[in-house]
Amino acid sequence: MLPQNMGSETNIKLPFSFVFFSLIALVLSQILLLLKGNLMVDGSFRIPAIWSSAHLLVLGWALMAAMGAMYQLVPVAFLTNIWNEKFGFVQFLITAAGIATFSGMLYWSPQRALIPGILTLLGILMFLFQMFMTLKRQAKPTILTAFVGSALVCLFITIFMGITLIYCLKTGIGIEYYQVIFKTHLLFGLTGWFTLLIFGFSYKMVPMFSLSHGFPMVHARYVYGMYVSGLIITMISFSTNNHVLLKMGFFLLLAGFSVFSWHIKIVIKKRLKKKLDKPFTFALVAIGFGNAIHFAAFILLWTSSSSTLAAPLIYSYILLWIVLSIVSYLYKIVPFLWWTYKYSKKIGKSKVPSLKEMMNERIVVPVFSLFIAAVLIVFCGLIFKIAILFNTGQFILSILFIIIALSILSVLKK
Repeated sequence: MLPQNMGSETNIKLPFSFVFFSLIALVLSQILLLLKGNLMVDGSFRIPAIWSSAHLLVLGWALMAAMGAMYQLVPVAFLTNIWNEKFGFVQFLITAAGIATFSGMLYWSPQRALIPGILTLLGILMFLFQMFMTLKRQAKPTILTAFVGSALVCLFITIFMGITLIYCLKTGIGIEYYQVIFKTHLLFGLTGWFTLLIFGFSYKMVPMFSLSHGFPMVHARYVYGMYVSGLIITMISFSTNNHVLLKMGFFLLLAGFSVFSWHIKIVIKKRLKKKLDKPFTFALVAIGFGNAIHFAAFILLWTSSSSTLAAPLIYSYILLWIVLSIVSYLYKIVPFLWWTYKYSKKIGKSKVPSLKEMMNERIVVPVFSLFIAAVLIVFCGLIFKIAILFNTGQFILSILFIIIALSILSVLKK
């Protein structure tokens, strides 16, 4: 066992290492999608280039950004220090190396992706161990502990299923269960790990950024119960090929997300801050998109178009719910981290910039609005199989992600 971290604050280099890597992966994923995305218009999604781009986006960008955020937010949300920071830096190096080589191998030779996949798994297992040791030190578990803990379990299942898929492709063993494993991999990766994690930390960040007080938290228990039940029932429906269970699972996922949206609305109504910050406003917009996509997915189960529209909906879910949420919160978290690191000890001794001055919020509305429009253009291109729509939307997204990455990094010059 490594010695425990006795510091009172997380070393800023640790979360920033994850954020920097995630920004590079984000830009690369979109450029790769721009170059090879025409194949998606024809309905070809399970090809090496798309696999590589998807994993750069989901693992390289979203997962690494979430890990970095957790290294900073877990001590704040659960009032306990990170178990061991040195272990965290080692975990970053292993995970970053694993994701980079895994995504590259998916592009060049998917059959050889098993070893890089195992390296990625090792890095994620180290992260799970770090979080387990950290959360174990919490004095009194809360509903936030349930959300974050369950999200971490879903992350483990996601990665385990992903490695199993690579093993099936390499050896041919268990290939008859490929579809079940693949669907479970997607389910727990997107609606399990990311959504439960965003739910959990939203209950901490929404009141903090809106200065809300006196709101009830009982709704969170219903959100957790319905959403986790939906995940379990949907997983069972995949293995049993039971369409009734699938509809029941999707309904519970929709119900859980809807109650979450309603609960966040209640929290916002209790705010003291009259004018919400622009990045935070888009985090709330992302909740609306997530709810709408859950509703659309449930309705599609009752039609004959569910198989053809599944991929465009998954794409929209990743971009308009997961990515938009993470980017919006990063626009709040990164300036706060850097300001605290650089200026908190100078207050009263010299003139320091305000948090508002750390990030140029004037670009938020045009950039984020154009981001939403570009995603919808790509979505229409995928549905109607129009290459010019896809290429136009994807080109805009690639430029926007470069702007977003540079604007976040520009905080370090303040």
